[in-house]
Amino acid sequence: MSELKAVEYKRFEDIKHVRDDGSEYWYARELALVLDYTQWRNFTKVIDKAMIACNNSGHDIVYDFADLSKIVEAGATSKPLKDYELSRYACYLIVQNGDPRKEVIALGQTYFAIQTYRQEIADRFNQLDEDSRRLVIRGDIKQWNQMLAEAAYDAGVITNEEFAIFQNAGYMGLYGGLTVDDIHARKKLPVRDKILDFMGSTELIANLFRISQTEEKLKRDKVSAAPEANATHHAVGREVRAAIERVGGTMPEDLPNPEKSIAQVEKERLAELKQKAKKKSLMLDE
Repeated sequence: MSELKAVEYKRFEDIKHVRDDGSEYWYARELALVLDYTQWRNFTKVIDKAMIACNNSGHDIVYDFADLSKIVEAGATSKPLKDYELSRYACYLIVQNGDPRKEVIALGQTYFAIQTYRQEIADRFNQLDEDSRRLVIRGDIKQWNQMLAEAAYDAGVITNEEFAIFQNAGYMGLYGGLTVDDIHARKKLPVRDKILDFMGSTELIANLFRISQTEEKLKRDKVSAAPEANATHHAVGREVRAAIERVGGTMPEDLPNPEKSIAQVEKERLAELKQKAKKKSLMLDE
C-alpha cells in the first residue's frame, strides 16, 4: 500500500466510533469532511442516493442511516444540527455514490469494500475457505499491530530502530530464535514483501495471539523502558510457542507458505465485490 493510501485509510479509521456492544459506526458530518465535502447540502444529496440504494438492496435504512440531531451553540442561542450514525454498509454505499473525480472517494470505496467484506466473512468464519480466513485474521492483526505500536511507544520504544528491535524480540520468541530477516529468507520472499502477508491462517493466529497478549501485558505491567518491553515481547512469543508445542502443533516456522499473498487475495475479492455491485446496478436500472 502506498504512503498516501495508508494515510487516507487511517483517516477513515480515526473517525470510526465503537458502541458498547462492539458495533461500529461513523458520523456523517465527520465522513463528509474526510471525503472533502465542505458543503453539507452537497453531501446530503450523496446520502439520499445511498439511502435509495440501501432500500433497494433490502437493508433497513433506519439501522444503516440512524437519524441524529445534535444541539450546537450558535452565539447566544443553540440550534439542532442534523447528522447520521452510519453503519459500515451505509458508508460503503455513500462512497459508491460519491464524486468519482475525488481521489479520496476511490480510496474510500476500497477501504469500505474491504471492511464490509471482512465483516461478512467474519460472521461466518467457520464456513470460510483458507484464503478468506487469512483475510479476516490479517485485518485483525493490522489493527492489533497499531495498538501494540502505541503500547510499545508508551513503554519507551521510541525510535524506528528501537521498534525494529522490539518486533524482532517477539518473532524470536515465537519462532525459536529466528529474526524477521531469518523468517523472510526462510519463506523465500522478495525484500519488499511482508512476512505476515505470506502466512496461512494457523500461523497468523499464532502471531495475532502474540501481538494481542504483548499489548495487554505492556499496559498491565506498566512497562516503561525499551529493554523491558523487548523482554516482555520475547517472553510472550516464547509462551505462545510453548503452548503450540504442548498441544502437539506444528512450529510456525515449519508451516507451509500459502500460494497467494494477502494483497493478491484482497485484490481478487475486491474485483468480485465491484462486479457484484455493477450487476446489481444494471438490474436496478432495467
